[in-house]
Amino acid sequence: MTRKAVALISGGLDSLLATKVIQQQGIHVEGINFFTGFCVEGHTHAIRKQEKPKRNNALWVAEQLGIKLHIIDIVDEYKNIVINPKHGYGANLNPCLDCKIFMVHKAKQWIQDHGFDFIITGEVSGQRPMSQRKKNLPMVADESGAEDLLLRPLCAKSLAPTKPEREGWVDRAQLYDFSGRSRKPQIALANELGIEDFAQPAGGCCFLTDASYSIKLRDLWDNRGDRHYELDDIMLLKVGRHIRPDPSFKLIIAREEGETQFLSGYKNQFQSIKTISHGGPISLIDGPQLDPQQIELACAITARFSKGRDAEQVELRYCRPNGECQSLHVKALSADDIPKQWTLV
Repeated sequence: MTRKAVALISGGLDSLLATKVIQQQGIHVEGINFFTGFCVEGHTHAIRKQEKPKRNNALWVAEQLGIKLHIIDIVDEYKNIVINPKHGYGANLNPCLDCKIFMVHKAKQWIQDHGFDFIITGEVSGQRPMSQRKKNLPMVADESGAEDLLLRPLCAKSLAPTKPEREGWVDRAQLYDFSGRSRKPQIALANELGIEDFAQPAGGCCFLTDASYSIKLRDLWDNRGDRHYELDDIMLLKVGRHIRPDPSFKLIIAREEGETQFLSGYKNQFQSIKTISHGGPISLIDGPQLDPQQIELACAITARFSKGRDAEQVELRYCRPNGECQSLHVKALSADDIPKQWTLV
């Protein structure tokens, strides 16, 4: 009887290796990638000019492994993990331990619904300061409900045997005892397995681990007065230069052509500003309808990032979401006129 496992595929090297190791033992493996909204590599790569390959790493890993990948939307369910993490945040707004417990729990439900036998993750004991501490690994298995159906091939030999090992579904002798933060063992194993191309080993695409992104998310929550967010909110936090000149509104200013095109798609949802007399970016305004003084300030800030920054005047068009527009002529603010505290890094 061929045993079946589902692997949590992040797109990184560890999940690729863990899956490959189990595949080599004759196990049928399929992958799961959970879509939270906070890890959208293809979105960022497609908008901005980068040397990094424009690919979804989870899909790419599944292709290299020759496995079926199930992408599961958990955006709404995941909100409570981000807003109220039982085990708290990491260095930024990353609820890593709660996240891992939640995803393994969802995987446990999936294997029950689809007749699979166990779950694989690429976790390594001691690799990450929150979700992969050795003392927290049993907590993930316990609180997720997966218990000993959760197999971690890269560090299994340093942990108690799981059911797949005890029952002989997999050979424990062919598993590993990697530990700590060094990635040298994984890279050596990749070389041994003939894997030459993989995502940045110490990477991870979750924007909640990024300090600048977390600052913008905190700002969003603080100025809205609650910790609510929608998918559009978290996508827009990844794009543009964010400037808050007033607690009541924020500007999202495109930094390059791709961002201008992307932000233009939101003109029917947000107030917007576009330079007319000079080349320049589009700005979206996140907040209630601006008064005339606020509109003039927003235009002067936008003009600062246009080719008319040194001109006597710049013509801009301010538009409401309903399509009503007005033209304004303003002088661009200087760099000194934009206090550092307005800019959300």
